[in-house]
Amino acid sequence: MSAVSPVCRSRVVTGMVLRTGRGGLSIRVPGRALALTAVLLAALVVVMGITLTTGDYELSVGEVLRAVTGNDSGAADFIVNTLRMPRLLTALCVGAALAVSGAILQSLTANALGSPDIIGFTNGSAVGALVVIIVLHGSMTQIALGALIGGLATALVVFLLMLGRGLQGFRLVVIGIGVSALLLAVNSYLITRATFQEALEAQAWLIGSLGNRGWQHANAILVAVAVLLPPAFVLSRRLSMVEMGDATAVALGVRVTGTRTALLLISVALASFATAVTGPIAFIALAAPQLARRLTRASGPALASSALMGALLLTASDLAAQRVFSPALLPVGTATGTIGGLYLIWLLVTESRKSRA
Repeated sequence: MSAVSPVCRSRVVTGMVLRTGRGGLSIRVPGRALALTAVLLAALVVVMGITLTTGDYELSVGEVLRAVTGNDSGAADFIVNTLRMPRLLTALCVGAALAVSGAILQSLTANALGSPDIIGFTNGSAVGALVVIIVLHGSMTQIALGALIGGLATALVVFLLMLGRGLQGFRLVVIGIGVSALLLAVNSYLITRATFQEALEAQAWLIGSLGNRGWQHANAILVAVAVLLPPAFVLSRRLSMVEMGDATAVALGVRVTGTRTALLLISVALASFATAVTGPIAFIALAAPQLARRLTRASGPALASSALMGALLLTASDLAAQRVFSPALLPVGTATGTIGGLYLIWLLVTESRKSRA
């Protein structure tokens, strides 16, 4: 229980209320969400520190700090700023982007399986990116644009198939799984049409990897996250109202169709840019939002907590892939796929028990 002004104090069971004064603006800050955010941030700092200081060439915290601030021009500067930092920033941003994309879709569809990798948006982005890589031999910018076009086109196809039946979560997931299977076939066809070297590179990219990611990749996803996350957070309150039902949301003054469209475009764009940078990384978009929501016990989508959870899951998975399985160079997509597959099995078993009860 806390207050900015001593003349206005309010008690809230699950958090604290901040007031600007008598009759002023009141903002509720859920205590559990605030605590989880602090824990996730602390865990992220620890993982980032381990990532930057350990490896084949170990560095001290002081050497890392000097390299980051530009006060070291030796080997530490090259290792931190050329090899480790771009990969770390890419993992942070991609994890956050995928998690927020999944949180938005799960909220819009009211379905735990409403994730861009389950519905097929990620595979659609992969098709667009592979066309640019294999057919057009494009640059990083062109690959990102191709992935965005592929993701948006897939979203358009899915919703055209649902035209006139409304945004029903179960139907969307079923149609999305079918579209995803077709897109996987398209990806396989594109690889068969590539040269041997291109096919190897494309197959490695389809697994999902953070290896050899430089500043061009980090800058691309940083820009995408900086542009797309703020409007997603701004619209999160409306998204919470949309979860209550169209009639309730309209009564509260929310433009339901416009809000859904804007959030869907943001979700697809986040998944598309993330896929363009690293390839399809499985299950981050599925698991991170649900873990964040379960831990915060939030009634709404909890986009901020989901973003931090996604960033933590991907950076920790990449750290494990680099250190535990070294020198095998295990792609991070393999690690997240293993973890996510186990989580999906647990989720399906849990939901099945609930439906029987």
